[in-house]
Amino acid sequence: MSEVRVGGYGLPKESRVAYCSNCGTQMEGQFCPKCGTQATGTFGATRSQAGPVASAPPGLSINVASALCYVFGFVTGIVFLVLPPYNQNRQVRFHAFQSIFLNVVVIAVQAGVTMMSIMFHAVSFSLGLMVGSLHLLVSLGFFLVWLYVMWKSYQGEMPVLPIIGPLAERQANRNDSPSDSGTLGRAA
Repeated sequence: MSEVRVGGYGLPKESRVAYCSNCGTQMEGQFCPKCGTQATGTFGATRSQAGPVASAPPGLSINVASALCYVFGFVTGIVFLVLPPYNQNRQVRFHAFQSIFLNVVVIAVQAGVTMMSIMFHAVSFSLGLMVGSLHLLVSLGFFLVWLYVMWKSYQGEMPVLPIIGPLAERQANRNDSPSDSGTLGRAA
């Protein structure tokens, strides 16, 4: 059995399967049978012959990119709206816009509760503590919403939050062609 080094890993030739780095189709020669791309020195990604593998674009999968839109709030939302392979995917754009809108709401509500806490604290220490505990509850609620949308988007679902979800859908659909401009995950 001869050894072939592919991508730095020594695999037996019989168990090595090469995939096109452009479209993910299984390759057997120098050119991809689906898109015609010439094989590179590493022959794309290598996988064992356990079964068919769904083709995916190089980089992150859509569900991982969707979940990462929420990780650092509006910063990662903006990043995924700018990165080329992801800014053309409607699902990733939806999650990026929803992440941005959710963070704007979180910042506005947190600022409002903080101002109320300061005002009530100036009137009475006990009132300030009560509003301060409200601040903790609001923070916990937003944290749970953040975990929920990140988890559901990682599972490939489209959690549409009230008010900001439809706004995110409209923004995500704005750059689509007329034949591709349906709503995300909903019947029209």
